[in-house]
Amino acid sequence: MVALDTTPQDASSPLKKKAMQPINLAIGAGLNMFEVSTLGQPFEVIKTHMAANRGDSMPQAIVKTWKRGGGIFGFYQGLIPWAWIEAATKGAVLMFAASEIEHVCKKAGLGPAWAGVLGGMGGGITQAYTTMGFCTFMKTVEVTRHKSAGPAVSSIQVAREIFAREGIRGINKGVNAVAVRQCTNWGSRFGLSRVAETGIRKFTGNDDSSKPLSPYQRILASAIGGGMSCWNQPIEVIRVEMQSQIKAAGRPEKLTIGSAAKWIYQQNGLKGFYRGVVPRIGLGVWQTVCMVFGGDQVKAYFARK
Repeated sequence: MVALDTTPQDASSPLKKKAMQPINLAIGAGLNMFEVSTLGQPFEVIKTHMAANRGDSMPQAIVKTWKRGGGIFGFYQGLIPWAWIEAATKGAVLMFAASEIEHVCKKAGLGPAWAGVLGGMGGGITQAYTTMGFCTFMKTVEVTRHKSAGPAVSSIQVAREIFAREGIRGINKGVNAVAVRQCTNWGSRFGLSRVAETGIRKFTGNDDSSKPLSPYQRILASAIGGGMSCWNQPIEVIRVEMQSQIKAAGRPEKLTIGSAAKWIYQQNGLKGFYRGVVPRIGLGVWQTVCMVFGGDQVKAYFARK
């Protein structure tokens, strides 16, 4: 998670956009790599398994993932290279796009909060159509594709086969759902985090908006925002279904967002749209701890240099 700048500005001074610092982009990429390589990918794999296999409970998903992937390595399916490519690029893409959109919105007269929300939404959409579309697709392919007992087929080989067969559309299958997810993710994460910050200020008696919250209070507010933003889990389940390699009788071959939603409802009812929400909440909290608290610590370290 990347924090957006909401520092109040003097209305009488001209609006200036902060220069994008290369070190901050590098820190974002590094922290994303750490996040996904530790607890991030296991949460992602379990979440994806439950969204694709909606009859499995979380304990069943954990056991099947362990058996399917050969122990602990099963929880890191799709990490190399797809999750690493995504982690190394999405933070920089988000920060650049969000800051540019936020600046344009502020120049148009919008307040910091709405400018930040729109910046986050636009940044999330940009993420989806640049790097996250094909990365999330291939990560889902790795978790859901059948792996025979014969010679192992590498993830790169699978990607090449899909590209040769279906072209750029095939390798970006489900990208529109990813864009909707990222748009609502960042819009709601930002807004809900601000609501949580207001609640923490009231609870602690810190009504001075110019006085920043402590690092731990910011982590708590962002974690609340990240967890509550999982209200959009239905679009995540739809995204997984569109990208899943699981075959089922009667399942449409070429799924759109609408046909995928219809198929999920026919098979599992309303509860099917919320499969995997618990590990996704865990993922959101872990991302927050890494990107907010970790980001503050690392940036403070380089600032002292």
